[in-house]
Amino acid sequence: MENSNNLTEFILLGLSKNKKVQILCFLFFLLCYLAIWLGNLIIMISITCSQLINQPMYFFLNYLAVSDLFYTSTVTPKLMTNLLTERNVISYKNCMTQLFTTHFFGGIEVFIITGMAYDRFVAICKPLHYAIIMNRQRCNSILIASCVGGLLHSLGLFLLTIFLSFCGHNEIDHYFCDIYPLLKLACTDTHKIGFLVIANSGLMGLVIFLVLMASYFMILYNVKAYSAESRHKALSTCSSHITVVILFFAPVIFVYIRPATTLPEDKVFTLFYTIIVPMLNPLIYTPRNVEMKNAIRKVWCNERKANELKAIHLLM
Repeated sequence: MENSNNLTEFILLGLSKNKKVQILCFLFFLLCYLAIWLGNLIIMISITCSQLINQPMYFFLNYLAVSDLFYTSTVTPKLMTNLLTERNVISYKNCMTQLFTTHFFGGIEVFIITGMAYDRFVAICKPLHYAIIMNRQRCNSILIASCVGGLLHSLGLFLLTIFLSFCGHNEIDHYFCDIYPLLKLACTDTHKIGFLVIANSGLMGLVIFLVLMASYFMILYNVKAYSAESRHKALSTCSSHITVVILFFAPVIFVYIRPATTLPEDKVFTLFYTIIVPMLNPLIYTPRNVEMKNAIRKVWCNERKANELKAIHLLM
């Protein structure tokens, strides 16, 4: 995986050169990373250890939590390490690996969110056919399609990048290896490649976002015929989904929909979909979801009681 100029490493300029700011950022991102792991692990264990895993919505939520953990782990540990070191170096091979894995798990997350929207659309707009349409085979197919979609998306960007030639300058003005900062370093004409990136990332994100919002508007239109209680439940669930969609897709579209240029704001917007959204997902999906709260209470309270009984047994 070597480029034509035998460049062996890049320097990540990161978020700030101010040492005090770096320490504050490290503490903030450390708390975020711990919260991501704690929140998503609680969701995963609560769903897999309860009957919720048999319901399509929670089946997808479980794998969304899994993709969140992998996705943020491609970026956050390296970011935190660089905040504590003087020279933030990443090898060419590790840079290409980070580019591929970040977009792979990010792509999976995009398609899982799309699958969750499809599930809600069928549940509310076609309730009588829901059990037939959203059977386990269909859910598995959507999950596999999400993985394939993420692979094709990341593979496309990866292949566009590994054939670039770099001309000595190796400072990436970002906190991780992403496609636009790398295109900025290339010594070849990247105009056409930039349009391919827009098609692969920006337009794909925009089209999926518009489809998702259209599906939710159709859902909101259909719930008018429901009873007050059913309408409240449907609106509560959909509001959580819409919040995640906007928080995730708005920064993605801002970063990737324009030609191959980088802006200072890109780092802030990228933080949203790589760290902030994975941290907020458990908080968005859980507090207003009665079934999820009951599952968490049942799984974790039973676990605590089992541990107490085991301790008493050992003491006897």
